[in-house]
Amino acid sequence: MSAKHFINDPTHAVHTALRSITFTNPSLVFDEPNKIVYRHPSALSSTSSNVSLVCGGGSGHEPGFPGYVGRGLLTACVAGTIFASPNADQIRTCLQHRLPPDSKGTLVVVMNYTGDILSFGVAVEKARAMGKKVEMVVVQDDVGVGRAKSGKVGRRGISGTVLVVKMCGALAEMGVGLEECARVGKLVVDNVVSVGASLSRVHVPGRAVEEAKEEEERLGLGWVEIGMGIHNEPGCEQVQEDLPGLVKKMLAQMLDQNDNDRAYVNIEKSDETVLLINNFGGVSNLELGAITTEVVTQLRKDYGLKPLRIIAGTLNGSLNGLGFSITVLKLRETGLGAGKSMLELLDAPAEAIGWPKTISTETWEKHFGEINQKIETGGEETQPSNLKMDPTQFQKAIGSGLERLIAAEADVTKFDGIVGDGDCGIGLKRGADSILNLLERTKITDDAIATLSKIVQVVENNMDGTSGALYAIFLNALAYNLRSQDTSSPTAVTPQIWAKALKLSLQDLGRYTPAQPGDRTLMDALAPFVEVLGKTGNVKEAAAAARKGTESTKGMKASLGRSVYVGGESWQGVPDPGAHGLSEFLTGLAEGV
Repeated sequence: MSAKHFINDPTHAVHTALRSITFTNPSLVFDEPNKIVYRHPSALSSTSSNVSLVCGGGSGHEPGFPGYVGRGLLTACVAGTIFASPNADQIRTCLQHRLPPDSKGTLVVVMNYTGDILSFGVAVEKARAMGKKVEMVVVQDDVGVGRAKSGKVGRRGISGTVLVVKMCGALAEMGVGLEECARVGKLVVDNVVSVGASLSRVHVPGRAVEEAKEEEERLGLGWVEIGMGIHNEPGCEQVQEDLPGLVKKMLAQMLDQNDNDRAYVNIEKSDETVLLINNFGGVSNLELGAITTEVVTQLRKDYGLKPLRIIAGTLNGSLNGLGFSITVLKLRETGLGAGKSMLELLDAPAEAIGWPKTISTETWEKHFGEINQKIETGGEETQPSNLKMDPTQFQKAIGSGLERLIAAEADVTKFDGIVGDGDCGIGLKRGADSILNLLERTKITDDAIATLSKIVQVVENNMDGTSGALYAIFLNALAYNLRSQDTSSPTAVTPQIWAKALKLSLQDLGRYTPAQPGDRTLMDALAPFVEVLGKTGNVKEAAAAARKGTESTKGMKASLGRSVYVGGESWQGVPDPGAHGLSEFLTGLAEGV
């Protein structure tokens, strides 16, 4: 749980967040005193007599549900404070004054929480007493709370609510009557199951910072809580599981028909389904993608389900919650004829900032066959050369350099943690390990260019980031510049040939980076090595020059790379990590010659 917020006043946070929706969707209006977001009357000119769709609840679940106000979705949304229901008077104001007066009725969709049910219930009954046609659909899709524990209260409403709103909103936009909109809404509720999991409760702006410390003690590192609610409600169990194990437990709660406490919807292999993966707000897009892949894979493998639509994103959040929920909807016939099936309602046009649908029906329904992604490499083999070397000596020298670089990984990582992002040492070690593996499993020939080309391929495949790209460019250029000195008959590769190729490759590298000696980069080690080798032909003297260049980076102000952004003075006693790593390799290389 993080207690850090940009806005610590919860009231200000809610009001300004609601106000922002009118900036990102100019067809909306914000009633600040009542915290109502609703469609501008001019945006409803052609559909004002249609059924109005209203939803609401506590704030903190954005984009749910103010973010769903718009064409094809909600007519209005009433918001409470963070995790607290709006009061009945706010909702009454919405139903009586913020909806089109000629609407043929109003459908209210709420999640199954006591405060929401009571507050909306009061307003609904008051509107009915005044002669208005109003129906209410209560969403309860959370299987994290089983029958035994939920008792008379029933299941909580979570991310499945989004699907109810989308389908009812589509029907209302099409001009379908109130009774049918409500009936389909209840049909969706009866066929949807969801469950969530979280690594931590969330901290509400304005509350005590100590709550964050207490949460760390309650749910420690490595633990995850299955069934945790979107208002910090406790889950059904705390487990230590990796992602596959966690998803397996969550899907079992939703789909295992042998679990009498939670088998709310019977979903079989032959059923058509929709899958929704909802981010509570704090899961990175990277991890959400991994979660989606795991869920889809297990649904196919273990349950034989291939959802016809898959939606992933933050749809019904819990502030910056480190959790997610899985929702599976069993598609059923609506009985409303062509164009109004559940799938068609889900695909129907909508215009609201919270709805993530961007993939067309045509794309979903088109069959994209499997393609052969194997790349034939026969035409990419390196052409042999007449530049010859002693393969045993080459392997000894390169191996010596690589082993010294691997041994220096801890120092390089430490230095990079001070002046960069801490990944330089790991990247260099990964590349060195991969090249050593190549040398151990591949017979090295006396063809210098062929051998170098194999090393280049390993570097390209195993070293990423800036340093990986620089080394790949330089080594590819080195192979080219060696080949430019190839002869018609076998010729030994002399230090002079290496030096010339290195010098030309350094110039080639300059086309892709402005780095020069004095900029606090690996160039402070590479350039002196190339220069001295060209003058003396002595590898040991060249390696010594590289070490000297590396030492000079201590106290040197960076002109390139992440070191430019480092504040304070801690960097002054630290050499450039990239230069240090290269210098260690070159020193080991010289020792092995």
